[in-house]
Amino acid sequence: MSDRPQPDGAPPDPRAPDPRAIVAGQYTVDPSRRLPDAGGGLPAYAATSRRGILTPLMAIAVNRNAPARPKTLITGTGGIDGLACAVGHGTGPPIDGRDAWYVICEAPSGPPLSHGLHPWPEPMVIELVLRPIAAVLEHLHERGWTHRAIRPNNVFHSQPNRPVTLGAAWAAPPAMHQPAVFETAYTAICHPAARGDGRIADDVYALGVLLASLALGRVPLEGLDDRTILHRKLEFGDFMAITGGDRLPPMLNDLVRGMLAEDPDHRPTPALLRDPAGARGRRVAARPPARAQRPFKLGATTIWNNRTLAMAMALDPEEALTAIQNGQLMYWLRRALGDSGLAVKLEDLVRQSAQDLVTDRELANAGLVMRAIADSDVWMPLCWRGLAMFPDGLGPALVAATAPGEPGGGGPSPGDLYGKLFEIVQTEAQGVWAAMHEERTPSAPQRLEARQRRAILQIRGPAGGLPRLTYTLNPLIPCASPLLGDRWITNVADLATALDATVTASPDAEILEPHIAAFIGARSDRVLDQEVKALASEADPLDRALGALRLLAELQSRYHANALKGLTAWVVARSPSLVARWQNRERRNEVEEKLKTLAALGFLPPIRDLLEDHAGHEADSEGLHAALADLARLDAELHDIADGGRRRGVLAARLGQEIAAGIGLAAIATTLLLAAMG
Repeated sequence: MSDRPQPDGAPPDPRAPDPRAIVAGQYTVDPSRRLPDAGGGLPAYAATSRRGILTPLMAIAVNRNAPARPKTLITGTGGIDGLACAVGHGTGPPIDGRDAWYVICEAPSGPPLSHGLHPWPEPMVIELVLRPIAAVLEHLHERGWTHRAIRPNNVFHSQPNRPVTLGAAWAAPPAMHQPAVFETAYTAICHPAARGDGRIADDVYALGVLLASLALGRVPLEGLDDRTILHRKLEFGDFMAITGGDRLPPMLNDLVRGMLAEDPDHRPTPALLRDPAGARGRRVAARPPARAQRPFKLGATTIWNNRTLAMAMALDPEEALTAIQNGQLMYWLRRALGDSGLAVKLEDLVRQSAQDLVTDRELANAGLVMRAIADSDVWMPLCWRGLAMFPDGLGPALVAATAPGEPGGGGPSPGDLYGKLFEIVQTEAQGVWAAMHEERTPSAPQRLEARQRRAILQIRGPAGGLPRLTYTLNPLIPCASPLLGDRWITNVADLATALDATVTASPDAEILEPHIAAFIGARSDRVLDQEVKALASEADPLDRALGALRLLAELQSRYHANALKGLTAWVVARSPSLVARWQNRERRNEVEEKLKTLAALGFLPPIRDLLEDHAGHEADSEGLHAALADLARLDAELHDIADGGRRRGVLAARLGQEIAAGIGLAAIATTLLLAAMG
C-alpha cells in the first residue's frame, strides 16, 4: 500500500487504502468482517495496525446516542494485562452508508463466558477468574478508573487452563449495557445512560455476581424483569436474592457474600481479592434494615422497610407525593416501621415546601419527593419525576435524550427525559441531593459543579442552553445539527469543511443554528466562544450579519487553511445590507466588485476585513459629513440670496416713495416761490 499523496489531477493510486477506512491515522477497519461475540454485545469489526503491531485488534462501533467514555479514551488505557485496552479512536469507514466512529481495542482470543455457561469448580473460579480480574481492577483503581462492564458476554476465556480476559468497556456510557442483576439496585434503577462512572466497589459487586453465576452454572434471576429483580434485592438482601437459597462452595460463599454487601465500604478491595483467604476473613457484619409490622402499599409496590420505600417512591413519584402530603406515609413510619426520625424529617420537608412561595409548585413537589427519597435511603441516586440518575451520568443522559425514539428530543418540555434533565440543572438539584449525603461524600464539589452547569444553561442565545451543556460534558460526541445529516463531526476543524459542503448543496440553509453555534462554542477556544456569545447579544440585523461573518472568518483562519468557496458564496449572497452601509457610490461599487473576486477565492477573512473596514467606514462617514456640511452651506447661501432680494425690493419701494414725496414737496415749494415772486 502506498500512502504518498497524489499530484493534483492525477488518478488515485489503486493500491492506496480508502482514507475513510483508517482510524486515528494508523488502524485499518474492515466493516465487512463482523466479530459477533467480541464487543460484549456492541458491534465489533476486524481491525489491523498499519505499523506492524501483531496484537489482534477489533474496532467497536460507537452508537451516536450512546457516547464513548472520554476520560479513559483521551488518557489511554494501555499497559494493563488481562484487559482489552483501547489503543485508538476516531472516525472510520461508514456502516450502511452512514458515518461511523470507532474505538480500537485489543481483540479477545477466545469466546465469552456466556457461551455454554456451566458450573465451574471452585479452584478454577478463584484462580482463573477472581485473581486475574481483581488484578485488572486494582490497576484501574490506581488510575482512578472503573470498568463497569463485567458480565458473562464481556469476559473471555481462550484456553481451559488460562486466566480469563476482561473485555472492553470504553465504547459506551458506564454500565449502560449491564443487566440489572449485575448492578446494585441503586444503579440498576437509573436510566441506562445515566449510571455514572461509579466506584471500583461497583465492579467488585459485578464480579461477585459473575463468580456466583460460574459456581451455579447460570445467571441468577434470569428471566425476571428489572423491577422484580430490584425488589428482591432490596427486600431480601443482595446475597440472598442472587443465590436464591442455593449453596455456593465454602470459599466462594464467603467471598461473594462480602462482594455483594449493600454498603460499598463493606466490600473487599481489588487488592484484597487477590488474596482470597484474606478477603474471606474480612467479612463485615451489616445490620439488615428494620422490617415493619405491617406493609405499606405505594403504587404497585408492597413496602416492608425503608429501602423498598425509597425505591417505590422513585418508581411512583406521584403516588409518593400524595402519601407524603396527606400524612399516610408518616403515620405508617411511626406506627408500623417504628421510624419516628424519618417521619419527622418528611414532615419538616412538607412544611418547608409549603412555605416556598418562589419556586414553581411542580418543581417544588419534585424537589420534595427527591429529598424524601434521599432521607429514606442514603444510597439512592438522584431521583426526579421518575428519572433516577447519578450526577456524573448527566452528559450521556443528555445525548440519549436526543435519540430519535426519545420523546421530546427536540427541546425541553416537562415530563419527558429532556425536560427532566433541564429541570435538574435549572434547579441545581445535584447540589441539594449531594448536601443530603454529606456524611458519605463532601458535597462542596457537587454544589460547585451544579452551579457551573446551571451557568451554562443560562447563557443567552445559541451559545448556551442544553445543547451547549451537552457538548461541554461529552467532548467526543458529534455535532447533532440536522444540517449535517449523518456526518460524524467531532471537532471544529472538520466542521468548517462540512458547513462548506452544506451550503454548496443548500445555499438557503441558515447554518448558524443553535446546535452548530453551541458546538463551536464548546469545542473551540475563548476567542471563538466570545464570537458565538456575541451573536445572541446583537439586536440589530446588520450587527448580527456582521457577527456571523466574523465567526465564520475566525473559524476558517484558525482551523482550515484551504479555500471554502461554498461559505464565501453563502456570505456574499447575504452581504447586500452590509455593502449598503457604504455611502459613497463609487466606493460601494468598488466593494461589490471586490466581493465577487474574493468570493471566487474562497477565503472569508479578506471578506470580513473588506466589509468590516473600520478606517474605510470612518473615512466614508467623514466624507458624508463633509458633503452634508457643504450642502448645508450652499443651502444657506441660496436662502440668503433669496431673502436678500426681498429685502432690496422693500427698500427700493420705500426709497421710491420717499423720493416721490421729496419731489412733490420740491414742486410745491417751487410753485409757492413763483407765486410769491409774482
